[in-house]
Amino acid sequence: MVEIRIHGRGGQGGVTLAKIIATARFLEGDSVQAFGLYAAERSGAPIQAFCRYSDEPIQNRNLIYEPDHVVVLDPTLIGRAVSDGLKRGGWIVLNSPEEPASFRSKFPDFRLATVDATAIAKQHGLGTRSLPIVNTALSGAVGRAIGIELDQVIAAFGELGFKGGNEIAAAQAWDEVRMDQKLLSPPEETRAEAAAEAPPLPSFLEGGRDLLPGIRTGQWAVQQPKRQQQVAPCNHVCPAGNDVRAFLQALAAERLDEALAILLATSPLPGVCGRVCPAPCMENCNRIAFDGAVNVRDLERYAADHGQCELESAEPRSERIAVVGSGPAGLTAAYHLARFGYRVTLFEAADEIGGLLRTGIPGYRLPDDVVDREVGRILDLGVRTRTDARIDRPELLRLAGEHEAVLVATGLQELQSLRLGMAEADAVMQGLDFLERSSRGEMRVDGEIVIVVGGGNTALDAARSALRLGAEQVTIVYRRTRLEMPAIPEEIDQGIEEGVEIEFLTQPIAIRSNGAGPGEKHYHLSCRQMELGAADESGRRRPVEVEGSDFELACDRVILALGQSPDLAVFPEGTEVREERQLLGLLETPVYAIGDLATRDGTVAGAIGSGRRAALHIHETLSGELLGEPSGRDARRPVDVWSDHVVQPEALRMHLFERVPPAHGGHKMPWERISNFDEVHTGLVDPGEARRCLSCGGCNECDRCVTYCPEGVLKRVGHEFVFDYSFCKGCGVCAAECPRDVIFMSHL
Repeated sequence: MVEIRIHGRGGQGGVTLAKIIATARFLEGDSVQAFGLYAAERSGAPIQAFCRYSDEPIQNRNLIYEPDHVVVLDPTLIGRAVSDGLKRGGWIVLNSPEEPASFRSKFPDFRLATVDATAIAKQHGLGTRSLPIVNTALSGAVGRAIGIELDQVIAAFGELGFKGGNEIAAAQAWDEVRMDQKLLSPPEETRAEAAAEAPPLPSFLEGGRDLLPGIRTGQWAVQQPKRQQQVAPCNHVCPAGNDVRAFLQALAAERLDEALAILLATSPLPGVCGRVCPAPCMENCNRIAFDGAVNVRDLERYAADHGQCELESAEPRSERIAVVGSGPAGLTAAYHLARFGYRVTLFEAADEIGGLLRTGIPGYRLPDDVVDREVGRILDLGVRTRTDARIDRPELLRLAGEHEAVLVATGLQELQSLRLGMAEADAVMQGLDFLERSSRGEMRVDGEIVIVVGGGNTALDAARSALRLGAEQVTIVYRRTRLEMPAIPEEIDQGIEEGVEIEFLTQPIAIRSNGAGPGEKHYHLSCRQMELGAADESGRRRPVEVEGSDFELACDRVILALGQSPDLAVFPEGTEVREERQLLGLLETPVYAIGDLATRDGTVAGAIGSGRRAALHIHETLSGELLGEPSGRDARRPVDVWSDHVVQPEALRMHLFERVPPAHGGHKMPWERISNFDEVHTGLVDPGEARRCLSCGGCNECDRCVTYCPEGVLKRVGHEFVFDYSFCKGCGVCAAECPRDVIFMSHL
């Protein structure tokens, strides 16, 4: 994208010049913008105009603070201020009869071009003798300097209805423009000395005609504008505790490394969550009713897959900490504790680090190389590992005696079952066992009719895996309706696309063998129709049996995916497990249960959040340093008030936003994917979807408050917005124009 800032005075045609440049590029197929910054200024007052063009759609609506090029229409405005924010090597095109060398000392870091556009405009009768209109002449000079062909400029004239002298003036300026591309870069101290020696601007009485005296009207106000930062709903509901708004804003500006760094401040597994998280942030996005939620999950995946970030750790500490279990909770706790400087050892019962990330989520959803990458990032911090190390009660006591803290993150290992009335183990197996054997290449179900009981992600994973392992037919039976299914909706859709059948409002009752005659299926699963009654403790409507509705389904195998519960056998009898509550006082060593073992949340993101909170708690306990929760506050953007209020859709000025449908990552077609475990979802091709983020409750520097302030008492200084209350009448226009509920009016 090329950005141009134009400095001129009211009546000289600066905004029209921006339109000419934009139209020339639009006719070549570019996305363009052209607009001015002015309100009630009199003719002759300094104004600015802006132009952008790009071969990609332009989402940015801000003023231009760091232009690629600058154009100055009025010679009296030529000063160092015109180069503020200009990128080194950019063009400064000046309306002046002098040679570029005359301005080299003022602008040592930029390419210079001069043309006497005033003389050319007068020669061809553009404007009047007292107020020549120089924009069309300058368009020719600008085009030659920045690479827009003269015929493209002339074509823009035709589109805008300009004829005659305008075309001749542009062609003459194209021929007569003088250009100097040499850059002189004095040392920084030389620049500082020059700035210190610059004479002060003259006052109004001394002849500074553009510095009008002001009347201090602030005492008239009964209210004053203030800036606040509020909580975005996505941040509020993220189980992992991620600063969703901040990482999306970094992605929107294509700062991929910064986006990844923001995610890694709270979660070591963004590539995992970007693939398997149920994304409550999307369910609570304020864009849902407007044009669809921002695709946060795929954007987290994009940041994880494309960003780079070097992690730093604190000075090494002497304390040793044991983490039992290397699922997402254990990995997250180990990650944060290692970054705090502790000596951490991970104990894993299996032969690989990763827990259910390895064995409980199929590769078509979560490839091994993603887990390898993110586990490797954690181990690179110095975390030591012990695999094939199953920790029982005596071993836990030993760990407590050898470490300053022990975190137990063994998840939900007790699998729920059904009493189906048969002892045959071959007919029925648990979903997690099926997935683990599948991940190890130990499972085939060629030609079988498979029934999966359950409605969560494990049920969907087992069903879709069975298809890939050769099943002839796969049916999920679920005792509620699709509306109550806890599985991720996209996973349900993809399973149906692949051929998984779902019997809703169906409860398995018993399984029986049919004797297995030639061509017959080995078993029949007796089922009963259900209907929904009143809501239960989960908030979902309770399924109620319909008498006399029994029926049978033939099958070769039944896979149970009914959920899990914690196995507390590792703890002394009678232990009460609560998150962030010390369990034992063995040798004065704090022992904690974390993750699903303590919360029973059942999601990767929830386990990550629990692991992070546990690490913070342990650090505070051992060091006395109070860290608290990550705030998500952007220190670069100072505000008056930090609010804990969660921004609701009605607080936003939705009419100021464009309707843009969400971008969805690509998927392989069903017939491409059911024969293998290759990843189904291909992700987003670019981070442009992040520009749909409304930045609810957080300033994204859209500049509407500055632009529409009728008194000009609100100034932007870097990332800070400063109100001059000496002149602010408290009209509230800035608050009314703020799209994100950042500015509010405070009564005096």
